[in-house]
Amino acid sequence: MPGPVNSLVQRYAGRLRYPRLLLLMLTLFGVDLALPDAIPFVDEILLGLGTVLLGSLRRRRAERPPAPPPRD
Repeated sequence: MPGPVNSLVQRYAGRLRYPRLLLLMLTLFGVDLALPDAIPFVDEILLGLGTVLLGSLRRRRAERPPAPPPRD
């Protein structure tokens, strides 16, 4: 039985267009925070913004068929 946090994350990831790409960006962001770099905070900001952008992309809703004409 999954815990409440696990089920919440799975439900959120199920609504995203690119859940694996978001996981990859989160991993790169974490590694980038741990490693020192020449220009501080520029790449962290860009990876963070990319992660937020991917996290906000949702699946498109399926188009609904047109309603049938009313009967007289």
